[in-house]
Amino acid sequence: MAVDPLIELRDVNKYYGTLHVLQNITLTVGRGEVVVVIGPSGSGKSTLCRAINRLEIIESGRIIIDGQELPDEGKALAGLRADVGMVFQSFNLFAHKTVLENVSLAPVKVRKRVKGDADRRSRELLDRVGLADQAEKYPAQLSGGQQQRVAIARALAMDPKALLFDEPTSALDPDMINEVLEVMRQLAREGMTMVVVTHEMGFARSAANRVVFMSDGRIVEDRTPDDFFTAPRSERAKDFLSKILTH
Repeated sequence: MAVDPLIELRDVNKYYGTLHVLQNITLTVGRGEVVVVIGPSGSGKSTLCRAINRLEIIESGRIIIDGQELPDEGKALAGLRADVGMVFQSFNLFAHKTVLENVSLAPVKVRKRVKGDADRRSRELLDRVGLADQAEKYPAQLSGGQQQRVAIARALAMDPKALLFDEPTSALDPDMINEVLEVMRQLAREGMTMVVVTHEMGFARSAANRVVFMSDGRIVEDRTPDDFFTAPRSERAKDFLSKILTH
């Protein structure tokens, strides 16, 4: 597969004590690709996602972002980390700052943008996620779905090369999930490189270029959504899908 690689993991290993949570993970995500990572709980999906921008330290292997190896720490790591936005399960917004301030903070502090310019850009991004009219509110005044859309706008404000989503809808009420997935689908259509850990199979089917199925710390399958959902090759994937798709 001739892709222009933006994120590369090579033989990545991670342990929690004696538990081998990532086992020789090798994965390439091309520029503009949407890769959805699925699998049973405890399979290493979130750890994989968090390792890509060094929120989890790995024991061995290499992680390369846009041709540069991720350093262990320091300014170089902060710079590369700014290129890879992250959207978490639990929004992680600053409660005492307005929506606009939440989105503008990192561009001013990290990218050294002028506040007026950052605020203008933040308003554009809030409009893009359907929240232009919520800029002066505080996170507690918003629904979970709105807070998660603010978190996406905040990640986009850094003009990242890629976005990582770690189960972005699993803390949301069912009626709010779609408003967040719709924003993610739009980003996918616009060519944003995305790695998405999710239980939302409909999103995996409709928005992913590839589905990566993990089990017990390993990548078991890495295929197109059509191939994976219609004809999974491994017993583990068949078992997983039979449980999920019958709900």
